[in-house]
Amino acid sequence: MEFELLWKAALMGLVEGLTEFLPISSTGHLILTGALLGWTGEKIKVFEVAIQVGAILAVCSVYAAKLREVALGLPQGEPRARGFVLNMLLGFAPAATMGVLLADIIKGVLFNPIVVALGFIVGGVVILWAERWQRDGRHVRIHEADEVGWRDALQVGLVQCLALIPGTSRSGATIIGGMLLGLSRKAATEFSFFLAIPMIVGAAVYDLARHRHLLSVSDLPWFAVGLAVSWLSAWLCVRWLLHFVARHSFVVFAWYRIAFGLLVLGTAWAGWVDWRV
Repeated sequence: MEFELLWKAALMGLVEGLTEFLPISSTGHLILTGALLGWTGEKIKVFEVAIQVGAILAVCSVYAAKLREVALGLPQGEPRARGFVLNMLLGFAPAATMGVLLADIIKGVLFNPIVVALGFIVGGVVILWAERWQRDGRHVRIHEADEVGWRDALQVGLVQCLALIPGTSRSGATIIGGMLLGLSRKAATEFSFFLAIPMIVGAAVYDLARHRHLLSVSDLPWFAVGLAVSWLSAWLCVRWLLHFVARHSFVVFAWYRIAFGLLVLGTAWAGWVDWRV
């Protein structure tokens, strides 16, 4: 196994883990990182989806007690467990349906750095708007993720469809969408974590099944490296983000998105970096 392949896989795993749950678009960062590394192609796109599972394992690690409670309460008909699963299904269904129907169009047309850059900028502006909306707390009606009802879950799920546009950010769409719908910053963040579980696992299984002909046993080592690094970096990021949202707004991420998007557009326009993939 070539060392270059392994370190590129590790770097992509690190980028995935650090960006998956922040409102800055993990897919966007992976596309841009892949473009800089010259690491593109159909197999790399499958790899990018596969290593997202590492980030989900990190969420499962952090919320192991909560998920175990749901798993044990569901067979007994425990209302909170049933409500949790219903919310996940309602939040998952819209984006999953759109993703299946539009998968080829999305990957063939929208997976390019210029679209990502525009997604970064627009998303940053929306975050600034959402933080201004919640500034005085008057619009907050849900303070904990356990208080989210089925209507709220469905609405957040519909907003999550925007994340099919690379650069928008799945976590950004669900967190900021949740805030605009009346969830507190903490509740929206935790609900986004939970909603990522069916969304990302479903996307990974679907993508791996569709493109299994591209993969071979020799791919296992670098896929495993990317997955492991993604898990560790995401675990650290999730724990940090929970502390961060308790004390700070998402404004810093908004300005990061805008600045980074402008940087990509500027370097592409000047010809300093070939961002095409």
